[in-house]
Amino acid sequence: MSQWYMLSLTGKDRAGIVARVTTALYEAGCNLGEASMMRLGGNFSIMLMLRAEHSADELLQALDPVVKELDLHVHLDSIEGGLHQHQIPDVRITVHGADRAGIVSRVTSSLAEAGLNILDLESDVAGSEAAPIYIMIIEGQASRGRGRWRRRRRCAGRARADLPGLSGRCRYWIYSSIPMSA
Repeated sequence: MSQWYMLSLTGKDRAGIVARVTTALYEAGCNLGEASMMRLGGNFSIMLMLRAEHSADELLQALDPVVKELDLHVHLDSIEGGLHQHQIPDVRITVHGADRAGIVSRVTSSLAEAGLNILDLESDVAGSEAAPIYIMIIEGQASRGRGRWRRRRRCAGRARADLPGLSGRCRYWIYSSIPMSA
């Protein structure tokens, strides 16, 4: 009987990581599901769903040569498969401002309080070492019902208010990808 797993791998970025990992999984008879793979700083991260007839120990053993050769850190969890359950974001929020501790926590807490289910969050640090600028792009689904626009506008204002000293330097944009009804 097949089992779904969530596989996470991280390590120093280098050419061939995706090819080597996915080839090892293919040769082990795995079927890949949804995946997210990206470079973060000088590191590379893979998170993917896979289905296999193997136990977790057998999968880790099949990956072991690649993991050792590329000096990767691996984590594998048994999960319930949930393909074809994509949620479409109806809001995109872009935040940028002076980089400081707490910006992600405060913005996302305000958004959660306003009813936003975050589906994707990407961030980067731009600017210079002397004057870093933190950038976040958040996509999600606003709570259903009347007043979705009001909630989204309020949540951005609360996030700004929760970051004292950033009100003049932190900007928020709210974008809706689908029409909102009242």
